[in-house]
Amino acid sequence: MKQELRRLIRQLKAEHSPEELRTMAEQICQKVRETPAWQTARVVLLYHALPDEVCTEWLLQTDKVVLLPVVVGDELQLRCYDGQLREGAFHILEPTGPLFTQYESIDLAIVPGLAFDAEGHRLGRGKGYYDRLLPLLPRAHRLGICFPFQLLGEVPHEVHDISMHQVIS
Repeated sequence: MKQELRRLIRQLKAEHSPEELRTMAEQICQKVRETPAWQTARVVLLYHALPDEVCTEWLLQTDKVVLLPVVVGDELQLRCYDGQLREGAFHILEPTGPLFTQYESIDLAIVPGLAFDAEGHRLGRGKGYYDRLLPLLPRAHRLGICFPFQLLGEVPHEVHDISMHQVIS
């Protein structure tokens, strides 16, 4: 079921031009900026988007402390974004800033997904990186972002899957 949904989402994305996806991503980022969770946050976990994810570049330019994940083995480490990126695992651009381990100080975690539902259930890529990271962020408001066509009626989920507090598309 999850693999079928991943295929469906890839097909739906292919129906949109890069320009359409970029415009939608910019609008989604503007909606994020308007949320109380963003406005009150001091420390924010973002992600640097893969080509098929909602681009977050409009959220990087802020006076907040911005953290980006780095894939290390089966885990995500968090590093401070200092404006410098280098290619890392899976060809994802990763920050070169200092390691960040004060997880309890993270106010907002903005999380990508292939699909979400209204209950905040998230379909990831199947590696479980965020399902292992998010329980370590006790105070963080978990905000999933996705394109409108990635918001589904229901996303299959399991006990270990971590739900979002809010989803913006």
